[in-house]
Amino acid sequence: MAIKIFVGNLPFTTTSEELAEVFGAHGEVISSKVVTDRATGRSRGFGFVEMEDEAGRTAIESLNGSDLGGRALRVDQAKERRPRY
Repeated sequence: MAIKIFVGNLPFTTTSEELAEVFGAHGEVISSKVVTDRATGRSRGFGFVEMEDEAGRTAIESLNGSDLGGRALRVDQAKERRPRY
């Protein structure tokens, strides 16, 4: 079973590959994505990582509040998105 992880307060220079590398220290990363602005292509400062359940929970505990590029990461289990009307 996989867990989807929200990663906030990312430095705007962080790539999806760098995000996977940071989380990879805690287990196998299934996917990683830094969310970008559609119009400009610039990072919006947050992203998502998908990992196996146990490794993901360990990563959340270990990385929440940790420093990446001078910024304290916000790491938590992703919540389901509410539908837009």
